[in-house]
Amino acid sequence: MKQSFWMLALFLFSLSTSAQYDPSKIFVPDFYQHNGNTFRSASGKPSADYWQNEADYTVKVAFNVETRLLSGDVTIDYTNNSPDDLDALWLQMDQNTTKNEARGNILRNPNGKPDEKQGYRITKIRLTREGKTKEVPFIVDGTRMQIRLQNVVKPKGKIQLAIEYSYELLPRGGGWRSGYMDDENGKIFEFSYWYPRMCVYDDYYGWNTLPFIGGGEMYLDYGTIDYQITVPADQIVIGSGILLNEKEILNSKTLDRLDKARKSENIVFIRSSEEIKNPVTKNNSGNVTWHFKMENTRDVAWAMSSDYIWDAAKINLPSGKTALAQSVYPVASTKNGRAWSRSTEMLKYSIENYSQRWFEYPYAVASSVAGSVGGMEFPGLAFNYWDVEPYMMFLLASHEIGHTWFPMIVGSDERRNPFMDEGFNTFMNVYAQADFNNGELAPKRDGEYAPNGGNPADEIIQVIKDAKDGPTLMTPADNQNYKFVHPLAYFKSAFGLVLLREVILGPDKFDYAFRQYIKNWAYKHPRPEDFFRSMDNGSGEDLTWFWQGWYHNNWQLDQAISKVEYTEDKETNGIDITVTNKRQMVMPILVSVEESNGKTHNFTVPVDIWKYGADAKFHVNTTSKIKRVLLDAGHQVPDIDRANNEWKG
Repeated sequence: MKQSFWMLALFLFSLSTSAQYDPSKIFVPDFYQHNGNTFRSASGKPSADYWQNEADYTVKVAFNVETRLLSGDVTIDYTNNSPDDLDALWLQMDQNTTKNEARGNILRNPNGKPDEKQGYRITKIRLTREGKTKEVPFIVDGTRMQIRLQNVVKPKGKIQLAIEYSYELLPRGGGWRSGYMDDENGKIFEFSYWYPRMCVYDDYYGWNTLPFIGGGEMYLDYGTIDYQITVPADQIVIGSGILLNEKEILNSKTLDRLDKARKSENIVFIRSSEEIKNPVTKNNSGNVTWHFKMENTRDVAWAMSSDYIWDAAKINLPSGKTALAQSVYPVASTKNGRAWSRSTEMLKYSIENYSQRWFEYPYAVASSVAGSVGGMEFPGLAFNYWDVEPYMMFLLASHEIGHTWFPMIVGSDERRNPFMDEGFNTFMNVYAQADFNNGELAPKRDGEYAPNGGNPADEIIQVIKDAKDGPTLMTPADNQNYKFVHPLAYFKSAFGLVLLREVILGPDKFDYAFRQYIKNWAYKHPRPEDFFRSMDNGSGEDLTWFWQGWYHNNWQLDQAISKVEYTEDKETNGIDITVTNKRQMVMPILVSVEESNGKTHNFTVPVDIWKYGADAKFHVNTTSKIKRVLLDAGHQVPDIDRANNEWKG
């Protein structure tokens, strides 16, 4: 009995000591493990010798509506801007995610038989260098392909690959990011990950060859993508970039309405619900080739249907330039409270908001496409679910096109660092949704932890508790149980930026630093540390404690009022307040003091006070009896125990 008592006492003591706050764990003097170099500056900017390779694509395909076979060829002009010799080339084959031998499927079913009918079928690959062309062998390994070169591609060297390929479009293909659906008047087809794409070769990892499993998305180089799609004449095709041959293929009525939409603040119908049976092309039969081009982009996607309503309006940009917002959707998307008739309104507003707040939209067209894909982003184009009410319509329209900023303009690695695109984008969405139509559809909420009307600072507590011993924001999506991806990469990441802006830095410092980060890394490849350093340098604050506690760990916060006393025991001398930090996370102390004479003092104690230990003592100038002291009256920080945040006199 005596032994059991001491064992229990020792266990309880270990619990209490393990929960004690240790400043040295969060205020880490040598947080950054890599010095700045000629590629990446210690200030968070690209350095003078920063480089990235370039991949330009020319794609020509045809799609058979009956067999659902897409076939054609892609020519890749690849430039090696690295200082290294490349003795092999790696390509992403993400359409192969449906194959039994793809890594994600092997994890679930290790002895599945290879299925040649699934994914890409590569007929041949030709390599051209210095005017000489030859067919080359290749090795396909699930969602990746390697081409081993007889002669290296030297620094500043160029090489061209021509790949003949085909694949069958599945109802849900490409990791559920493409597919088709039946509609009352026809079918809707959505195409993504639809051509082999180069893997990124960078200064951090060399070749980035993480397989596409499904959670982690894209990491791609920039270039010009010129693509032609041959389909039946009754189809409307909407693709990333500019339609180069619209005057050659579209009829005069369609061209006139497009011209009107480019000048109109209000929505213009290019094809209305009453005109569904009317073609938009000059040809009423046979095939039509739609020719698109997009510059300075990571990727392109497209969709088509004979059942589209098509509307559009002008986007106004801060520089005085304009762009076109357009939406395509079936008649069914306008019935029974469905809100697709407002898609273009919401798309236009979101782009204008993000352009004004953060970085101007760089492309000529932005498209929102209805279909079976629940919500998926591509440069200047989004696949959004066809059956949504107004709140979800804005959430989709705003979020998916917001990805044009992260990671399509600021080209982070989604496969390793999902918080840098999903979270940053969700952060932008928070303010756009609050602003839209005077808050009509606010607030922006995410996931099961944030039911409509709750408080994000309180709701994030459960996320942090659930992931206490699990993944952090720094964990790649495919390295964690997928149940954590949305709560962390979307919700925790976004709320962390809200904390930085509203509590830690203030809007002026945050906005300047965040805008500079976007400007410096537009069309480049930042790593998490580049973002952290950018925010430190742009704001002039050492935020390494925040990166350590919020991003590298899921530490909890508990600030408690432990003592309030009058200075020298006199009410007129003011008060001394002691706040104890009972957990490992730290935040500025948000204090409200109410005096009996009616005065209220609201102020913030900087986070630096926690460098000295678990007890923070500070003086408040007051002249009368104190009625109440309250921490975080507005519930802005995620304090896990608000019962100890109040003292009453």
